[in-house]
Amino acid sequence: QVQLVESGGGLVQAGGSLRLSCTASGSMVAASTMAWYRQAPGNQRDLVASVSGDGTTNYADSAKGRFTASRDSAKRTLILQMNSLKPEDTAVYYCRYLGVIYRAWGQGTQVTVSS
Repeated sequence: QVQLVESGGGLVQAGGSLRLSCTASGSMVAASTMAWYRQAPGNQRDLVASVSGDGTTNYADSAKGRFTASRDSAKRTLILQMNSLKPEDTAVYYCRYLGVIYRAWGQGTQVTVSS
């Protein structure tokens, strides 16, 4: 199995920045994709950004130009650098591991952007 632990959420004013981190442990495979999703109250859980094992990134339109996703050299830690935050970015952010054998969700971290 794979376990994910997230950190870095919090309260920030509009225009500010936050950095989210997600560390994977257990039977993860470095070639697997890791991703960030978010879910606001009453909404579905949507993809924000993903990073494949070879470093290829994919972003939701809402994240392009403001958010940057990356992984460390060991591929176990997924980072989401969020700049120019807007109130509509307020949500619980979840880390996701997408392996061939195992898939996992993190516990979620709250991001609140005040106007």
